[in-house]
Amino acid sequence: MSAHADTHAHEDHGHHHKETFVTKYIFSTDHKMISKQYLITGTIMGVIGIMMSLMFRMQIAWPEEPNVLFEALLGKWAPEGVMDADIYLALVTIHGTIMVFFVLTAGLSGTFSNLLIPLQIGARDMASGFLNMVSYWLFFLSSIVMISSLFVEAGPAAAGWTIYPPLSALPMAQGGSGMGMTLWLVSMALFIASSLLGSLNYVVTVLNLRTKGMSMTRLPLTIWAFFVTAIIGIVSFPVLLSAALLLIMDRSFGTSFFLSDIFIQGEVLHYQGGSPVLFEHLFWFLGHPEVYIVILPAMGLVSEIMAANSRKPIFGYRAMIASILAIAFLSTIVWGHHMFISGMNPFLGSVFTFTTLLIAIPSAVKAFNWITTIWKGNIQMNTAMLFSIGFVSTFITGGLTGIILGDSALDVNVHDTYFVIAHFHLVMGISALYGMFAGVYHWYPKMFGRMMNKNLGYIHFWVTAVCAYGVFFPMHFIGMAGLPRRYYTNSNFPLFDDLADVNKVITIFALVGGAFQIVFLYNFFVSMFFGKKATQNPWRSTTLEWTTPVEHIHGNWPGELPTVHRWAYDYSKPGHDVDFVPQNVPLKEGEEELQH
Repeated sequence: MSAHADTHAHEDHGHHHKETFVTKYIFSTDHKMISKQYLITGTIMGVIGIMMSLMFRMQIAWPEEPNVLFEALLGKWAPEGVMDADIYLALVTIHGTIMVFFVLTAGLSGTFSNLLIPLQIGARDMASGFLNMVSYWLFFLSSIVMISSLFVEAGPAAAGWTIYPPLSALPMAQGGSGMGMTLWLVSMALFIASSLLGSLNYVVTVLNLRTKGMSMTRLPLTIWAFFVTAIIGIVSFPVLLSAALLLIMDRSFGTSFFLSDIFIQGEVLHYQGGSPVLFEHLFWFLGHPEVYIVILPAMGLVSEIMAANSRKPIFGYRAMIASILAIAFLSTIVWGHHMFISGMNPFLGSVFTFTTLLIAIPSAVKAFNWITTIWKGNIQMNTAMLFSIGFVSTFITGGLTGIILGDSALDVNVHDTYFVIAHFHLVMGISALYGMFAGVYHWYPKMFGRMMNKNLGYIHFWVTAVCAYGVFFPMHFIGMAGLPRRYYTNSNFPLFDDLADVNKVITIFALVGGAFQIVFLYNFFVSMFFGKKATQNPWRSTTLEWTTPVEHIHGNWPGELPTVHRWAYDYSKPGHDVDFVPQNVPLKEGEEELQH
């Protein structure tokens, strides 16, 4: 399996011809450059997604009040500054799509899988640099198509990010069911192709290009997380592609996969025999593993950062691997809990309740192991560590409400309310974003050769942490009070009048938290050029990426690839002068290799 023979094949890589600006920065096959391309594209998409969320939050807090911002940004969709109901649903749809797929899937997994897999396993590059480049450009193209859908005349896709039929299957249903919906489907087809190419590359690289001595049980938990995430993607993404293709056929070719007995303005349409519930099954067969495609890479990054900044070995290394594998398996058999109120047989509902509650066990194993890792550690409280601790906090608080939603009898009461929004934004959205921020702060010196400003990082973390709970904690209560999601105004329902002030408080927290992401963006881009120059191993870490030179070279290591002699977490090991022992340092005579 080990591919140290690969050394000579890549020895002269990049020296045959002088690289131009285009081959180095645009159509690059170097995994380090591709990871930066993913990160910057994902960041831009994230800014667009967050701006959308702030706009619809303002609409919910102050419905029917003129807003100059709406008039400027939405044009005809906000006559005299009052947001149109159709564009509200479209903003919710595109916000969800961008954040789930383009930021948290491609931005997080694409960035760190590309950066760390070759560096941490001791490889020159990915198995196929060309396929890696193609996967990024398909992602970029899908981003352009998704954003272009905002500018079509009838408006962007407006069926919720889950695009349930019949709104998504009948072009005549509403404005957002027309051209905007078609562009959404095209964009997702490109995105899925990109994701599959990337995932196949990650799996092959981990299996075939590990350096000498790098057995699977010496891999850092980051690599295990990326490896298993890629496998989940390969298994589940094609199902969404099939759903999208069948939906295109229903929309354009008169088939009835997802449609039956449809009336529009009293007129009976010709569709018969299909079922929108079939679409739900296909969508959520990807949709639930997708949650773990988003969260597993963040878990891997947090495990690595917590061990390095606690100056302790990760607690329960093998249990952590087992829990990653258990999560991967269970995530493919829990999708039905999204469909408890779709008329599902109660017996089937109880089966999905059981598997949903079961997946809490490996998740809890990870949470307890992170807490035990930092217990009595010599904690270095840098920005990456703060975001990692924040990750564990939001993962636990968000996960606890998953137990309520995973129970079919309890879920009926809070389904499609703000309770659901609070749950999945905490456990998946905020947690994954915290993992992403932690990863950026920790590996920024490896990506750009410079350090980010620590004080700006502290400001970014504390304001973000307070505002994230300020937004999503009260949502649990307005959800339990019955407030439905995706309504652009609740002013027609006297029942919800008492909740209007809570919505205003939530929106103010959202606006402050959104504004303070500018601190991160400023820190990120300014540090690239003016940040303090990084040393080779600024965090005194044990993994292989910190043995490469600060200046990037195509091929990662000058000369021979490093040989691995120990696992990835030899921190504070007795018998050594320093509190970290890199993986490429041979064992001393009589020294035992740890393997928790």
